[in-house]
Amino acid sequence: MTAPVPTARPKLRSPARLRYDEARQTELLLLPERVVRLNPTAGAILRLCDGTRTVAGIVERLETEYNQKGLEPDIVDFLAEAADKGWVESWERSCPTP
Repeated sequence: MTAPVPTARPKLRSPARLRYDEARQTELLLLPERVVRLNPTAGAILRLCDGTRTVAGIVERLETEYNQKGLEPDIVDFLAEAADKGWVESWERSCPTP
């Protein structure tokens, strides 16, 4: 598991999509041949993975939204796991080369 750097700009890997299921009141990650039910925190993180926000920006936004500091380690761990599962682009591919 490779952790993202603060300047990485994670985005959902194509063709993954997020959908909110009103009936179940939960976020769903739609992948080829399967659907993953996400907890609210995972859904909030993945919704911000649009390729324009940095990891640092995602952390800042969620710390403000949840009025809680110190979320970076948990968010970084989740993003690394999501990359390992193929839900988001790998850091090497999402980071511009110098």
